[in-house]
Amino acid sequence: MIGIYLFLFALVALFIGYPVALTFAGLSLLVGFWIEGASLFAFMPYRLYSIMENTILMAIPMFIFMGIVLQKSGLAERLLESMGRLFGGHPGGVAISTIIVGAFLAASTGVVGASVVAMGVISLPVMLKYGYDQRLATGTICAAGTLGQIIPPSIILIILGDVMGVPVGDLFKAAVIPGLALVGMYLAYVIFITQKNPERAPPIPSDSANTYELIRDALLNIIPPLLLIVVVLGSILTGIATPTESSALGAIGALILAKFYGQLGFKMIGDSGKETVKVTSMVFAVLIGATAFSMVFTYSGGDGIVEEFMGNLPGEKWTFIALSMIAIFILGFFIDFVEIAFIVVPILAPIAELLGLNMVWFAILIAMNLQSSFMTPPFGFSLFYLKGVAPPEVKTTTIYKGVIPFICIQLFLVTLLVVFPEYLGFS
Repeated sequence: MIGIYLFLFALVALFIGYPVALTFAGLSLLVGFWIEGASLFAFMPYRLYSIMENTILMAIPMFIFMGIVLQKSGLAERLLESMGRLFGGHPGGVAISTIIVGAFLAASTGVVGASVVAMGVISLPVMLKYGYDQRLATGTICAAGTLGQIIPPSIILIILGDVMGVPVGDLFKAAVIPGLALVGMYLAYVIFITQKNPERAPPIPSDSANTYELIRDALLNIIPPLLLIVVVLGSILTGIATPTESSALGAIGALILAKFYGQLGFKMIGDSGKETVKVTSMVFAVLIGATAFSMVFTYSGGDGIVEEFMGNLPGEKWTFIALSMIAIFILGFFIDFVEIAFIVVPILAPIAELLGLNMVWFAILIAMNLQSSFMTPPFGFSLFYLKGVAPPEVKTTTIYKGVIPFICIQLFLVTLLVVFPEYLGFS
């Protein structure tokens, strides 16, 4: 039971607020020296070296850099302004524009924080000015901003591919239909609500009476990022390039777009590089701590206990799937998706393989579930990002209430993925 206690102590330390990487590494060192001594960590340098040599993980800093460069180039602002003018004259038009732009940002940048902040700075003041319901406005922005977790190129899909031993290209292909389905459900919800209660999202006056001009401006702002999406995702889905190679294409394409928008400069590249290093360092620090944690957890027999417990459940794979999804969803209230991916998923993946589950399907289930962790109170990052840029009159409790319908939509889609996988691209 030492491994189980180790896991519980780690969760308690995370809830208290200790740094994630130091919690995993520190507890692992203490317990490892206690049960075995220094010899247990003899192969640790080789494990760390293999992480640094992992070509799949090389895609993470590249895609992060691509997203940050595009965010600094003003892509979000251009998309939001043009789409807002196009749809703003209809009830809920700005909310609809926000979801569509969120999907484009997800497929081109994938940086959740940047997407939420950009849409919070641009869309939220417009919605509030014209009398949008605060809950609908904030919930829409948080939901649209987190689409980067499931729509490729997604950092969490790269991490899950490495942790679960599944080709990242297969995960990107498998995530396209569920990702588009989620966008469609968000749009359907907003359209239904705004048609039923137009006063919750009234139309805004357009600054142009010429619909042709509005469509032309929207297309001119959509085509450049769309070309980048086609190059990056198209090269992966067609097998022309690996995810790692396509991430390099994406980084170069982002620099070209920044030059096209007139934002490319040494300062912008330097700032983007520094932010990329910060985010990448956080991910790899957690990965190194998680590697030590999983080694001690496995040596202490914790994985065997979990495997035996899950394997003896009534209902076999269906009970396992239900418990796994519930556990991940609950953990998402308190800890980040990176920690869940590096600590919980390695425990669940061997059991899923033993039960004969489609590992690509199981990975998409986890990714969809982890996306909700960005919006679940009290520690959902999207909630904090939006609160940081929202006007003072927007209360935190309002944002919490606003995301509830969208969390329900995500859970509904997870349920559909479980019950009707064939309709969402899985055999």
